[in-house]
Amino acid sequence: MKNILNKLINHEQLSKAQAREVLVNISEGKYNQSQIAAFMTVYMMRSVSIEELEGFRDALLELCIPVNVSDYNTIDLCGTGGDGKNTFNISTLASFVTAGAGVHVTKHGNYGVSSISGSSNVMEQLGITFSNDNDHHKRCLDEAGICVLHAPLFHPAMKNVAPIRRELGVKTFFNMLGPMVNPAFPKNQLVGVFNLELARMYGYLYQKGNKNFAVLHAMDGYDEVSLTGPVKMISNVSETLLTADSFGVNQIAQSDIYGGDTVQESAKIFSEILKGNGTEPQNNVVCANAGLAISTVTGCTIQQGFDKAKESLLSGNGLNALNKLRALSK
Repeated sequence: MKNILNKLINHEQLSKAQAREVLVNISEGKYNQSQIAAFMTVYMMRSVSIEELEGFRDALLELCIPVNVSDYNTIDLCGTGGDGKNTFNISTLASFVTAGAGVHVTKHGNYGVSSISGSSNVMEQLGITFSNDNDHHKRCLDEAGICVLHAPLFHPAMKNVAPIRRELGVKTFFNMLGPMVNPAFPKNQLVGVFNLELARMYGYLYQKGNKNFAVLHAMDGYDEVSLTGPVKMISNVSETLLTADSFGVNQIAQSDIYGGDTVQESAKIFSEILKGNGTEPQNNVVCANAGLAISTVTGCTIQQGFDKAKESLLSGNGLNALNKLRALSK
């Protein structure tokens, strides 16, 4: 690690192979906590390169416990987090609305590190228990249309990093990796990222594979469609700028999508929206993200996707997906 740190301190970049090797060594416990913390800190000071990101991703995918649901045409709706905006759990809510619209979802998530309530925090609060049993996840997809993949259960390589991330409490390059290392290897991906540079990297790496994808970055900083301003979308078919008009709705204020100060508050907001008691801005922002996921998988227009999402939310189909998943958790 000393040689790697010296290289990085001298503003050199790692090759894809070196980046992969570092992550494998971290997983094998070859470095102490101070070395790992120093390594992570470098990437808070400078951008990760495409080769480094690809090497880190490849290592985590090789080391993960895979989920075999290849018979299903699934999508993951996942943000990097780290945008510092403290919204309610938009992508997780959109996941249930997407499932309620008949599109299978393999939702990859984790506890919040730089935010109050990550996807796994709110799921746990709502009575979802996490599992890495393959048959359980197939049953969830069959009955609820969605399965929840809690990252630590599938990425044993991360056990040496998790406590350091918690202690640092700020975003690290592991935030960038989360959406890329779903152990179910979904054929479709809707991913939000916290800056435009990372959106372009994601787009480049996804274009090298055969994944159906849409990468999102709101120009005012959100890692999802926020409806508070324009959103850059990079997909395998186009690159475009979306606005609230793209979904046939009005632009909203940042205060409309605030997520509360505690996990309990976040879970309450989550439940109220899924029960159909959300405000119009809350409903629209959830349905905009779910609509893009539906459009990504089915090939329908963005407006058609939005309309299907709205129907799923207001008919209670999204809530049914949550209730079925909760029942399967027992």
